[in-house]
Amino acid sequence: MSSDNPDAALVRGVLAGEAQAARALAERHREAVYRLARSATGDADEAFDITQEAFVAAFGALSRYDPARPFRGWIAAITLNKCRDRARRRAVRRFLGLTLPELAADWIADDAPSPETQVASRDELAATARAIAELPSSLKDVLILRTIEGLNQQETAEALGISAKAVETRLYRARQKLSQLVRGDPRPRV
Repeated sequence: MSSDNPDAALVRGVLAGEAQAARALAERHREAVYRLARSATGDADEAFDITQEAFVAAFGALSRYDPARPFRGWIAAITLNKCRDRARRRAVRRFLGLTLPELAADWIADDAPSPETQVASRDELAATARAIAELPSSLKDVLILRTIEGLNQQETAEALGISAKAVETRLYRARQKLSQLVRGDPRPRV
Protein backbone atom coordinates (compact mmCIF):
# COMPACT_ATOMS: atom_id res chain seq x y z
CA MET A 1 0.00 0.00 0.00
CA SER A 2 1.42 3.36 -0.99
CA SER A 3 1.84 5.92 1.78
CA ASP A 4 1.41 8.75 -0.72
CA ASN A 5 -2.14 7.67 -1.58
CA PRO A 6 -4.45 9.87 0.52
CA ASP A 7 -7.48 7.96 -0.75
CA ALA A 8 -6.14 4.72 0.76
CA ALA A 9 -5.91 6.39 4.17
CA LEU A 10 -9.46 7.71 3.80
CA VAL A 11 -10.72 4.26 2.78
CA ARG A 12 -9.10 2.76 5.89
CA GLY A 13 -10.88 5.44 7.94
CA VAL A 14 -14.24 4.71 6.32
CA LEU A 15 -13.80 0.98 6.92
CA ALA A 16 -13.01 1.81 10.57
CA GLY A 17 -16.33 3.65 10.81
CA GLU A 18 -15.05 7.23 10.70
CA ALA A 19 -17.82 9.46 9.31
CA GLN A 20 -15.36 12.30 8.64
CA ALA A 21 -13.28 10.01 6.40
CA ALA A 22 -16.39 9.05 4.42
CA ARG A 23 -17.33 12.71 4.01
CA ALA A 24 -13.80 13.63 2.91
CA LEU A 25 -13.62 10.77 0.40
CA ALA A 26 -16.98 11.71 -1.11
CA GLU A 27 -16.04 15.39 -1.29
CA ARG A 28 -12.73 14.57 -3.03
CA HIS A 29 -14.46 12.66 -5.84
CA ARG A 30 -18.02 14.03 -5.96
CA GLU A 31 -17.46 16.55 -8.77
CA ALA A 32 -15.57 14.09 -10.98
CA VAL A 33 -18.24 11.42 -10.49
CA TYR A 34 -21.01 13.91 -11.30
CA ARG A 35 -19.14 15.20 -14.36
CA LEU A 36 -18.61 11.64 -15.59
CA ALA A 37 -22.28 10.73 -15.08
CA ARG A 38 -23.43 13.92 -16.78
CA SER A 39 -21.15 13.32 -19.74
CA ALA A 40 -22.34 9.74 -20.07
CA THR A 41 -26.06 10.45 -19.70
CA GLY A 42 -26.49 13.97 -21.04
CA ASP A 43 -28.92 14.81 -18.22
CA ALA A 44 -28.13 16.84 -15.09
CA ASP A 45 -30.88 15.38 -12.91
CA GLU A 46 -30.08 11.83 -13.92
CA ALA A 47 -26.37 12.50 -13.31
CA PHE A 48 -27.17 13.72 -9.79
CA ASP A 49 -29.10 10.51 -9.05
CA ILE A 50 -26.34 8.36 -10.55
CA THR A 51 -23.72 10.18 -8.47
CA GLN A 52 -25.62 9.27 -5.31
CA GLU A 53 -26.08 5.67 -6.47
CA ALA A 54 -22.38 5.38 -7.34
CA PHE A 55 -21.27 6.52 -3.90
CA VAL A 56 -23.76 4.24 -2.14
CA ALA A 57 -22.49 1.31 -4.22
CA ALA A 58 -18.84 2.29 -3.71
CA PHE A 59 -19.17 2.59 0.06
CA GLY A 60 -21.05 -0.71 0.14
CA ALA A 61 -18.20 -2.42 -1.72
CA LEU A 62 -15.31 -0.52 -0.12
CA SER A 63 -13.86 -3.67 1.41
CA ARG A 64 -13.15 -4.88 -2.16
CA TYR A 65 -11.23 -1.71 -3.13
CA ASP A 66 -7.55 -2.34 -3.86
CA PRO A 67 -5.63 0.56 -2.28
CA ALA A 68 -2.71 -0.07 -4.65
CA ARG A 69 -4.90 1.29 -7.45
CA PRO A 70 -6.29 4.82 -7.83
CA PHE A 71 -9.66 5.30 -6.14
CA ARG A 72 -10.65 7.66 -8.96
CA GLY A 73 -10.51 4.88 -11.54
CA TRP A 74 -12.36 2.48 -9.26
CA ILE A 75 -15.25 4.85 -8.62
CA ALA A 76 -15.29 5.83 -12.31
CA ALA A 77 -15.92 2.18 -13.20
CA ILE A 78 -18.76 2.02 -10.67
CA THR A 79 -20.23 5.25 -12.05
CA LEU A 80 -20.14 3.98 -15.63
CA ASN A 81 -21.86 0.78 -14.53
CA LYS A 82 -24.61 2.85 -12.90
CA CYS A 83 -24.95 4.85 -16.15
CA ARG A 84 -25.29 1.61 -18.13
CA ASP A 85 -27.89 0.34 -15.67
CA ARG A 86 -29.93 3.52 -16.19
CA ALA A 87 -29.59 3.24 -19.97
CA ARG A 88 -30.83 -0.36 -19.87
CA ARG A 89 -33.82 0.62 -17.74
CA ARG A 90 -34.58 3.48 -20.14
CA ALA A 91 -34.41 1.08 -23.10
CA VAL A 92 -36.84 -1.28 -21.38
CA ARG A 93 -39.24 1.61 -20.71
CA ARG A 94 -39.08 2.65 -24.36
CA PHE A 95 -39.68 -0.92 -25.42
CA LEU A 96 -42.73 -1.04 -23.18
CA GLY A 97 -43.99 2.27 -24.57
CA LEU A 98 -43.22 4.34 -21.50
CA THR A 99 -40.97 6.82 -23.27
CA LEU A 100 -38.90 9.34 -21.41
CA PRO A 101 -38.14 12.76 -22.89
CA GLU A 102 -34.80 13.02 -24.60
CA LEU A 103 -32.84 15.92 -23.12
CA ALA A 104 -29.41 15.27 -24.58
CA ALA A 105 -28.95 18.90 -25.64
CA ASP A 106 -29.45 20.07 -22.05
CA TRP A 107 -26.26 18.47 -20.72
CA ILE A 108 -24.14 21.58 -21.26
CA ALA A 109 -22.86 22.56 -17.81
CA ASP A 110 -24.39 26.03 -17.58
CA ASP A 111 -25.38 29.08 -19.61
CA ALA A 112 -22.07 30.81 -18.91
CA PRO A 113 -19.64 28.75 -21.00
CA SER A 114 -16.02 28.38 -19.96
CA PRO A 115 -13.39 30.29 -21.95
CA GLU A 116 -12.65 27.14 -23.96
CA THR A 117 -16.26 26.73 -25.04
CA GLN A 118 -16.98 30.41 -25.71
CA VAL A 119 -15.42 29.98 -29.14
CA ALA A 120 -17.82 27.19 -30.13
CA SER A 121 -21.47 27.84 -30.72
CA ARG A 122 -24.18 26.26 -28.59
CA ASP A 123 -25.45 24.40 -31.65
CA GLU A 124 -22.07 22.75 -32.16
CA LEU A 125 -21.89 21.83 -28.49
CA ALA A 126 -25.40 20.38 -28.55
CA ALA A 127 -24.58 18.40 -31.70
CA THR A 128 -21.45 17.05 -30.05
CA ALA A 129 -23.39 16.13 -26.90
CA ARG A 130 -25.97 14.28 -28.96
CA ALA A 131 -23.21 12.52 -30.90
CA ILE A 132 -21.46 11.42 -27.70
CA ALA A 133 -24.77 10.10 -26.36
CA GLU A 134 -25.20 8.07 -29.58
CA LEU A 135 -21.82 6.33 -29.29
CA PRO A 136 -21.85 2.67 -28.21
CA SER A 137 -20.94 2.44 -24.51
CA SER A 138 -17.66 0.65 -25.26
CA LEU A 139 -16.50 3.69 -27.21
CA LYS A 140 -18.27 6.36 -25.15
CA ASP A 141 -16.79 5.15 -21.85
CA VAL A 142 -13.21 5.29 -23.14
CA LEU A 143 -13.77 8.69 -24.75
CA ILE A 144 -15.24 10.19 -21.58
CA LEU A 145 -12.63 8.76 -19.23
CA ARG A 146 -9.65 9.73 -21.38
CA THR A 147 -10.79 13.01 -22.91
CA ILE A 148 -13.23 14.54 -20.45
CA GLU A 149 -12.08 13.05 -17.14
CA GLY A 150 -8.38 13.07 -18.04
CA LEU A 151 -7.55 9.56 -16.84
CA ASN A 152 -4.40 8.19 -18.40
CA GLN A 153 -4.42 5.11 -20.61
CA GLN A 154 -3.56 2.67 -17.81
CA GLU A 155 -6.12 4.14 -15.37
CA THR A 156 -8.79 3.93 -18.06
CA ALA A 157 -7.85 0.33 -18.81
CA GLU A 158 -8.09 -0.59 -15.14
CA ALA A 159 -11.40 1.22 -14.68
CA LEU A 160 -12.94 -0.59 -17.65
CA GLY A 161 -11.24 -3.94 -17.16
CA ILE A 162 -9.61 -3.92 -20.60
CA SER A 163 -6.04 -3.73 -21.87
CA ALA A 164 -4.22 -0.45 -22.43
CA LYS A 165 -4.02 -1.32 -26.14
CA ALA A 166 -7.81 -1.76 -26.22
CA VAL A 167 -8.15 1.72 -24.70
CA GLU A 168 -5.97 3.14 -27.46
CA THR A 169 -7.93 1.34 -30.18
CA ARG A 170 -11.34 2.27 -28.76
CA LEU A 171 -10.34 5.89 -28.30
CA TYR A 172 -9.27 6.07 -31.93
CA ARG A 173 -12.54 4.48 -33.06
CA ALA A 174 -14.59 6.72 -30.75
CA ARG A 175 -12.99 9.84 -32.18
CA GLN A 176 -13.60 8.62 -35.73
CA LYS A 177 -17.23 7.76 -35.00
CA LEU A 178 -17.79 11.03 -33.14
CA SER A 179 -16.39 12.99 -36.06
CA GLN A 180 -18.65 11.04 -38.42
CA LEU A 181 -21.73 11.68 -36.25
CA VAL A 182 -21.01 15.40 -35.85
CA ARG A 183 -20.57 15.79 -39.61
CA GLY A 184 -23.84 13.91 -40.14
CA ASP A 185 -22.11 11.46 -42.45
CA PRO A 186 -24.03 8.15 -42.41
CA ARG A 187 -21.16 6.29 -44.09
CA PRO A 188 -18.53 4.69 -41.87
CA ARG A 189 -15.01 5.86 -42.68
CA VAL A 190 -12.56 3.18 -43.69
